[in-house]
Amino acid sequence: MADEREYLTLSAQHIQRFYGERAVVRDLTLQLRKGEVLGLLGPNGAGKTTTLRMITGNLAPSSGSIEVCGVDLLDEPQKAKAHIGYLPEMPPLYSDMTVNEYLRFAARLHRIEKQWVAQAVEEAKKRCGLADRSRYLIGNLSKGLQQRVGIAQAIIHEPDIIILDEPTVGLDPNQMREMRTLIRDLGESRSVILSTHILSEVESVCDRVQIMHEGRMVLNEMLADFKQKGADLEAEFTRLTQNTLTTTH
Repeated sequence: MADEREYLTLSAQHIQRFYGERAVVRDLTLQLRKGEVLGLLGPNGAGKTTTLRMITGNLAPSSGSIEVCGVDLLDEPQKAKAHIGYLPEMPPLYSDMTVNEYLRFAARLHRIEKQWVAQAVEEAKKRCGLADRSRYLIGNLSKGLQQRVGIAQAIIHEPDIIILDEPTVGLDPNQMREMRTLIRDLGESRSVILSTHILSEVESVCDRVQIMHEGRMVLNEMLADFKQKGADLEAEFTRLTQNTLTTTH
């Protein structure tokens, strides 16, 4: 039997993050397998973004360990980060650049060798449906197209893991549908983490769901198994994340 670790692209073990006395993420373990699309669900303030910032190397955990494709993120951050593509909730776009200029800039940041930059840019545009927007200023694009540019910069260096934080926020229904199709396509060849609070998004594109609440992981299940049991994701989400409020007078 093959070692389970051979199939893991990401392994975060017992990570925690404190701000003073306040724990934002508590004893969280998260694993991602090759070719898997993982939906990370949780209400606002659950700790999703803090978790993503830790596993992408943008924020150090207070404790715990993180391995990316077998590389320790804390010991060898540059080597580990080379395997990750990240689209934060606020995409790091420059509105006064054209799509081509920005993606060439992103390619250089990801240390793509000069002779391969043009090819990498063309491939990223093709994957994200931007081939006919090369000379457009990013600031003149629709929100949906700007999100596509954000994903293009995240995949330009052919990472093993793509991490998307709320990629459909602010999109209209048609743009959301196009974004979901793109995420499914990316999941065929890479590992993807999709952080969202939209349950239908997880049900339509993800293989597995993890639910966070108050910094803890409260559910980790394959969606196929979940559906086979006849469970309702919305009802389960509500049950696991609804705070019991007590009022004192």
